[in-house]
Amino acid sequence: MSNIKKFLPLYTTSVFGVINDNALKFLAAFVAMKWVSAEQGANIVNITAAALVLPYVLFSPLAGKLPKYFSKIRIIRTAKLAEFGIMLVALTGIYLQNVYITVASVLLMGLQSALFSPSKYGLIKDIGGINGISEGMGGMEAFSFVGMLAGAVIGSFISEYDSLLIYFGVLVGFAALGYLASLTLKADEQKSAEDSSANPIKFIIEASKITRKYKRLPRAIHLLCLFWWLSASLQTILMTYCPERFGMTNFQTGCVLALMAVGVSLGCVICGKLDKKHFMLSHIYKFGIALAIILYAIYKFEMSATVFTILAAVVAFLGGMFKIPLDAEIQKRVDIKELNIVLAYFNLLSFVYIFIACVTNILVIRYLGTPYVFVVLAVVFGLASFIFTFVYKTVISTFTLRKMKLHYRLKFEGDECLKVKDDENILLLPTHRAIIDPLLLLGSLAHTNIRPLVDERFFKIPLIDGVLKQFNAVSVPNLRKSRKGVEQAMQLDSIIYKQLQEGGNILFYPSGHVTTDGKETIGARRLAYDICCKLPEKTRVIGLRIYGLWGSQWSRYQRNSTPNIVKLLVKSFFLIYSGAILFMKKRDVKFEFADITDQVKEWCKLPKMDFNHKMEEYYNVYPEGEPPVVL
Repeated sequence: MSNIKKFLPLYTTSVFGVINDNALKFLAAFVAMKWVSAEQGANIVNITAAALVLPYVLFSPLAGKLPKYFSKIRIIRTAKLAEFGIMLVALTGIYLQNVYITVASVLLMGLQSALFSPSKYGLIKDIGGINGISEGMGGMEAFSFVGMLAGAVIGSFISEYDSLLIYFGVLVGFAALGYLASLTLKADEQKSAEDSSANPIKFIIEASKITRKYKRLPRAIHLLCLFWWLSASLQTILMTYCPERFGMTNFQTGCVLALMAVGVSLGCVICGKLDKKHFMLSHIYKFGIALAIILYAIYKFEMSATVFTILAAVVAFLGGMFKIPLDAEIQKRVDIKELNIVLAYFNLLSFVYIFIACVTNILVIRYLGTPYVFVVLAVVFGLASFIFTFVYKTVISTFTLRKMKLHYRLKFEGDECLKVKDDENILLLPTHRAIIDPLLLLGSLAHTNIRPLVDERFFKIPLIDGVLKQFNAVSVPNLRKSRKGVEQAMQLDSIIYKQLQEGGNILFYPSGHVTTDGKETIGARRLAYDICCKLPEKTRVIGLRIYGLWGSQWSRYQRNSTPNIVKLLVKSFFLIYSGAILFMKKRDVKFEFADITDQVKEWCKLPKMDFNHKMEEYYNVYPEGEPPVVL
């Protein structure tokens, strides 16, 4: 069965619910406005919108708890049945022209949607498996945005008619379609085994602890919530900005919002497809910065309504492209048993961010003016997207490796030996012929969770310090500068040994420095010898010879000292972004891995200096035609 056929019952169940949510919200707001004064009308709109959002904040914890006790499909079907009763409450309120009952029906609709939302999204992995997550999320979000658009249009349209029969036909009709679609749902469900509190405050504390188990995932969740902050801000501001700036009618303003909904849906679908073949999370910063530039341009430059509408649609499209990789990251990283709680936690946070968006807009408009909302959105969103690149391990690895591949042709041999058994771990011992090889190596091995030992000097360099922390690097003291360093180094082998015993993967350079003549010289250093002599039984020692970097600008070839890595990185980024790198000859670099566990155990029977000599013999082997020194 194709993926679209697998997901179609879930998509249709969801979209009919979203349509009814928004149709009821707009219908209730517009109809209730007729019963009150013009001054009270604005308050009715805000109260109605808040009524739909508030249950998500209060009841998302309970919603995440339900799949522990009930089938997700059962939860969805029960919620869809309850929708009939909610629509009857709404119709009663409209018939009696009672604002309280009408708004209460919107509140109940928000409660119903909040309770089955985690189950709805939790079914994606159950239906499509791990490989179908990105496509499933892309389709779900696309259908949701189409549902929001359709619901807004339908609700606004039928509010023009004073006909209870039309209201009944639309609201109850979509409730019926949603329930019938839910009857077609099929999935191989895995129940959640994680318990959590239904108290919102306790839930936030408990759920945040769960998300922190997945390193760096909270950053992805908050960045995704920032998308909803942006979306809510734009929706709110355009309702007044379009008429004031361009003289648009309410219908024309609605068309702009509708076009933006289409743009988000299209971005979600395209990115969902691309994410199956490409790591789209590493492109987040591009979408975010491009979006920020357009928002600033809207503030800065005079433009016609047509140009503004086109730019708004592009912003929405970029938003969809931005959103899906983050959605998919949550699904990919979180264990199925904890997924519903994490999704409920995300739901709660996203609606908190939506509330913050409303407060932000009010403050900016009051103290700076309406156009400055676009400036605030541009600065916050662009900056957050850029920073994310340098605080998320897999993103910065992919980003760095992609840039390096513009100048280096990387070839890997024997890297299958890195795929050890589940109960085994790795001690990786590479050569160190240039200061760039750690960047290339860690970028290529980001998914192996190898913890590198790095000279303490690099922890004092801004940005590089942050990157090293993402890889959980261990600071190694400079032994040539202080006696304290020697004392710390004496404890280093026990730290490494403990990490290996606990199943961690460790990387360090036996020589401890960049080679000065193209040949690896370990000398009297004892760290590799001490560790290998008491190697844990399940640890595999992987040797790595790196060819092609000696003689490059990153090596000490024809230099009296180690090159300045900051200056070279700045120079490299200038060459990359100026396009000059495209006209430079590419350098071939080969990484040759080998499992040397058995050899190392034999060498450990020898004295330290003989052990180091054996290691040097292993490292200083060159393929035919490649001299150890570039002349």
